[in-house]
Amino acid sequence: MTTASAIRNAHFLGTKIRNLRKRNNLTMDDLSARCVKLDAESAPSVSYLSMIERGKRHPSPKMLSVVAEVFQKELSWFLDNVPDESSITPDKGSRGGMSGMSLEPGFLFSKDILQNAIPEMLSQTGVSGRQFAHLLIRAHQENNQNHFPELERAAESVGGKQMPLSLNALMDICTSMGLKVKWFTRPPKHIVAPLARTDQPVVRSFFEAPDSIHVNKLMQSQPARLKYDLALYIGHKVLHDGDGVKSVALTGPAPIVSPDTRDTLDWETSSAIDSQDIVHAWRDFECSFFAAALLCPKVPFRRLLEQRAHDVMIGDMLEVTPSVVMRRMTVVSPYPHWHYFDAYPPGRLLAVYRGNGIPLPWGNMRMVQDPCQHWAVFRMINSDSEQSSSQISVMDVGSEPRIFSCQSVRVDDMFGSNHVLCAGIDVNPALEAQGADAAAIAQSLKQVCNDNGGTAVIPPSIKKELQKTAKLLNIEWLNRGIEKPVRMICPRSSACPRQPSCHSCKQASI
Repeated sequence: MTTASAIRNAHFLGTKIRNLRKRNNLTMDDLSARCVKLDAESAPSVSYLSMIERGKRHPSPKMLSVVAEVFQKELSWFLDNVPDESSITPDKGSRGGMSGMSLEPGFLFSKDILQNAIPEMLSQTGVSGRQFAHLLIRAHQENNQNHFPELERAAESVGGKQMPLSLNALMDICTSMGLKVKWFTRPPKHIVAPLARTDQPVVRSFFEAPDSIHVNKLMQSQPARLKYDLALYIGHKVLHDGDGVKSVALTGPAPIVSPDTRDTLDWETSSAIDSQDIVHAWRDFECSFFAAALLCPKVPFRRLLEQRAHDVMIGDMLEVTPSVVMRRMTVVSPYPHWHYFDAYPPGRLLAVYRGNGIPLPWGNMRMVQDPCQHWAVFRMINSDSEQSSSQISVMDVGSEPRIFSCQSVRVDDMFGSNHVLCAGIDVNPALEAQGADAAAIAQSLKQVCNDNGGTAVIPPSIKKELQKTAKLLNIEWLNRGIEKPVRMICPRSSACPRQPSCHSCKQASI
């Protein structure tokens, strides 16, 4: 029999009840009503049930028995000593991004404890305050699958959904808002000094309150980048009334945090963090999202994507950069399962979006020593021959293989550095939507890869299913990838699923 003392040691009980309720599509009112129907005297009220789920109250043995009967569970299932990770992990449904974890026992994840523990964790791991802020923003972005309608509406009200929006039109918008564009050949010391950067990135532009946009003269020959920066500061004026709290626009990869640089750089690499830092980083994201939405308004851009079969190079038609095109593609496409990377050599991610939950080949906080070399972005970074490449890949996500398709493009930034932009999709949901057995197809494709050393020609039967999917999604580069060998990939070569593994082959050659 379950005793009161046993229930008080059930730290996961509230989370298990909450997740069970949500997975069965029950509100707290529904669950309380069902409990009343079974035993009105022992049933929890809605308010008491809420406190149980939040770990503020513990149910009596009789009350827990009623809840257990509703869900057809044994009483012992609700206690700590029954390992069931899925029962305490939040269910994200179709949302991608980072995998969730259960913040249990709740008393160890209280706000007070986290406020003390997070700064210590950042300090000991070498994660900077700015990196942590960007991680929070990315988690929020992926949790919402890039949908921020209030920012879309703000951009549409300024641009009137006009596409393409010319440079002259952007200049007129600046004038109408009282913004003045000023040009510089060398950024002033008060702008460069706080950056504390040893790699001397190019300062493209900066904002000076209340109404001055300062732009590098080099941008005059690069209208696509100039248009983006102007749109960025228009966003700052619209969203934040041009109060001046806006990061300097730089070109060049983010500095790599290492033991040698950790103590010498500013807040870019310092583990110190405060609420204002996070708010400012969020405002930078808002302005960036606004700028892309202003240059590529949702409805006309979606129509263009349909007309051009999701061609990532349509930026030339709109005089916007491939980066803006790819990032907007993840937002406006009716298909939600996208990822986007902006990768610098030797393996540094400047930007990440994972609406499809694809595992990362490396991070944007620190480099890894054994990344998988078969990812399209890695092959493009290390290749001198390809400017654009389509690829079909198979990768284990959790315990099951999934099929991914991507288009990667190597470009030069204003700093003159090569980097690779990559937009990709998770193919499994599209296969399932047309009635195919996506899990079986992915497993078969994985087996074909393993039988051929990790890279193989796609079998005709699977090729036919993928071609149907490419037609349904109207993504031409998926079709191009189908004509090439499929590659097995993984996040880390030391955990390579190939037989024999890349890691073992590498060790054998040493």
